[in-house]
Amino acid sequence: MTILDELDWRGLVADCTDREALAARLTRPITLYCGFDPTADSLHVGNLVPLLALKRFQDAGHHPIALAGGATGSIGDPSGKSQERQLLTPETLAHNIAQVKSQLTRLLDFNASTNPAKLEDNNQWTAPVSFLSFLRDIGKHFSVNQMVAKESVRARMEDRDAGISFTEFSYMLLQAFDFMVLARDQGCELQIGGSDQWGNITAGIELTRKKLSKPVYGLTLPLITNADGSKFGKTVAGAIWLDPKKTSVYKFYQFWINTDDRDVIRYLKFFTLLDQAEITRLEEQHGQNPGARLAHKALARAVTDLIHGASATQEAIRASDILFGGEISGITEGLFAEIANEAPSKELEKGKLAGAGLPLVELLVLAALSNSKGQARKDLEGGGVYVNNIRETNPMRLITEGDLLFKKHVLLRKGKKNYAVIRFT
Repeated sequence: MTILDELDWRGLVADCTDREALAARLTRPITLYCGFDPTADSLHVGNLVPLLALKRFQDAGHHPIALAGGATGSIGDPSGKSQERQLLTPETLAHNIAQVKSQLTRLLDFNASTNPAKLEDNNQWTAPVSFLSFLRDIGKHFSVNQMVAKESVRARMEDRDAGISFTEFSYMLLQAFDFMVLARDQGCELQIGGSDQWGNITAGIELTRKKLSKPVYGLTLPLITNADGSKFGKTVAGAIWLDPKKTSVYKFYQFWINTDDRDVIRYLKFFTLLDQAEITRLEEQHGQNPGARLAHKALARAVTDLIHGASATQEAIRASDILFGGEISGITEGLFAEIANEAPSKELEKGKLAGAGLPLVELLVLAALSNSKGQARKDLEGGGVYVNNIRETNPMRLITEGDLLFKKHVLLRKGKKNYAVIRFT
């Protein structure tokens, strides 16, 4: 398949300018770019679709540029936003760009011998341009009528409460300027981005045509939503980040494992580098036996491998297995700390274990796994309670210091999914 054929098969083409001409141009290597505004010190899973698209182009022999918005990030893109972003200081933007660059090396090859990826910062060419020069040389090529007609601007103007400032209204000009500069200085002929960027991308195409008299292209990728209509990449706890300090590898892995059955094949196409044959095989297996969750496991493993590496993925799988009854012996304290951070927890004084120990029925109530001591006894006698993943049926069982993992923890579980970590201090 050509790169466009593959993107089509994966469902990754939302809009494309002059599809036939672009397909012909892609028969030989092209330079393309995708921009991201460094509004945080980490990328999140919502950034993966366009950045993986850059990787797919690079793997197909093309020349990708990841453009950090040191300039545009100081303004804020109104696309898809109901209110104005908080403005960031130059120091914060520089810090965010430095942090994100290390994450990009997981996705793009900056040391390839024939088509190395590049990371550029649009502040390099935007900062030296004076306001008057920008208005004279760039602003004169834009019609306010056309700008107001763009969806990202019109939606904000129709919101009487939010509105749009002149600052954000000007964002489109800055992004168009980026495309023109990259086309002029680095021979860039294609910009890709989310479908909410269509207005900004076409503005850059038009500016490049007027200033350089050369054709360039735009391709947008769909904005991802879950099957239930909710926003992709958001959980009750917030966004799913690529930085393991902001979202642990275990939580990252669990995010993908918990994908809705209706989304899992779609997400295999969007977020992994697995080929068509492998995804088709997983789709058939999922259709025959969805309860085996083979597609979910393949998705979680592939994305976690890509972002965090195979070793970290294995640790996340081990932690996941332990929480669902896997063997706990031999676990490292660091891995157990991952589990303890994610599981419901309760802290008690170690003095409660003095003497004969603390009755397990009492501990089950304290951990909110049983609503009374009587219910705890029934749960134990029914065989549904586990202490450190070992089934316990004795309602007279006492928890002592000998039960503590790493001299401080007890892992309790009732049934398959109800668990708690008790930390004794």
